[in-house]
Amino acid sequence: MLILGAGESGIGAALLAKQQGYDVFVSDGGSIKQAYKEELEHHQIAYEAGGHTEALILSATEVMKSPGIPETHALVKQLREKGIPVISEIELAYRYKGNSRIIGITGTNGKTTTTSLIYHICKHGGADCALVGNIGYSFARQVAVAPKALYVVEISSFQLDDIHQFRPDVAVLTNITEDHLDRYDYKMEHYISSKFRIVMNQQEEDVFIYNIDDEVTANNINRYPIKSTLYPITMSKELPKGAYMRNAELHLKWKTEEVQMNIKDFAIKGKHNYYNSMAAGLAAAAVEIKKERIREALQTFQSLEHRMEPVATIRGVEFINDSKGTNVNSTWFALESMEKPVILILGGVDKGNDYSILKNLVKEKVKAIVCMGLDNRKIHEAFGDVVALMVNTTSAEEAVKSAFHFADKGDVVLLSPACASFDLFKNYEDRGNQFKKAVKEL
Repeated sequence: MLILGAGESGIGAALLAKQQGYDVFVSDGGSIKQAYKEELEHHQIAYEAGGHTEALILSATEVMKSPGIPETHALVKQLREKGIPVISEIELAYRYKGNSRIIGITGTNGKTTTTSLIYHICKHGGADCALVGNIGYSFARQVAVAPKALYVVEISSFQLDDIHQFRPDVAVLTNITEDHLDRYDYKMEHYISSKFRIVMNQQEEDVFIYNIDDEVTANNINRYPIKSTLYPITMSKELPKGAYMRNAELHLKWKTEEVQMNIKDFAIKGKHNYYNSMAAGLAAAAVEIKKERIREALQTFQSLEHRMEPVATIRGVEFINDSKGTNVNSTWFALESMEKPVILILGGVDKGNDYSILKNLVKEKVKAIVCMGLDNRKIHEAFGDVVALMVNTTSAEEAVKSAFHFADKGDVVLLSPACASFDLFKNYEDRGNQFKKAVKEL
């Protein structure tokens, strides 16, 4: 088996393939992290870095392609032309997961929180489970190194693009909004189809949890031949099965069971987190976690690092790190949950953002915008007529100082950039960590 790409998913796939008796070769066009090189050498797996031996790759019987490699890559095009099977790492892991069950979570926004929340509930409920996929360990590595009875898998659209047999027992689709369109010929319908691949192999006994309040999901669900049992979530009406909110009460209806909770008891707040909690509660019920355990876990879950993470309150000004908010919709959800006046830190590498959807919320809630990026023209054009105070900064330290200067007691400084971080930072974690450091140094 030829492994294309030596990141976490590539290395995990290599370890599993080797364990299962494949002849494995790993090829990466860039550099390979030292720790990964050592793992490959320890397991006597051949590899190359800094380029690809084309003849070797094109003579492979099967290729595991890392999700970061696009279809436009010359080698991928040649593999497709030759008809050499290309699979994703989650497809390989699925082959060897045995009788273990899978909860698979995809969606544009909320999938990391929902995945972490499902894992938290299942763990609290006593399940022998692992948190894998886009979050931390690769699925294949977990199957190879420490198999579990249940895998809670965060799945990106890129990983779904190369599945063939992969079939989660429980599939969760949080929502679909514009993102990564550069990988889908700038056609939203291609991106939507990619997300719905999560249910393509499901059967009647499997479960599909989806948000009927999400317009894109609701408008497209009937376009796909879905065989699994549907469990919707909503805040707009009562449901005979699924999850809904009514008068600040969460109702989870699973078969004959019902869980009720007041939203005041939830550990994580905000409308988007209530959707995440409904989806997570249902997913846990589908794998037989007891309702008391679901209720307890929803009351004890801590918000994730870099996702609406409270950092500190200094002289009455609250600082929140939402560095993982790398698209406009993430920032919309973050702003929508704010109840105090906001100083918003925005900016970075723009992925073709349309800021118009933020305009009403910005007008209503934001008193100042601090731009943190190398090119902030689009932000100024979008909000110049609704926010009087706007300033450009080129570091986390400068951004935090400027935001604190604009803030009064009772305000919130919210880092929710709506952009990728690669102009000034290594990644969103680096951006969030630098933000937190700057806050603590005020």
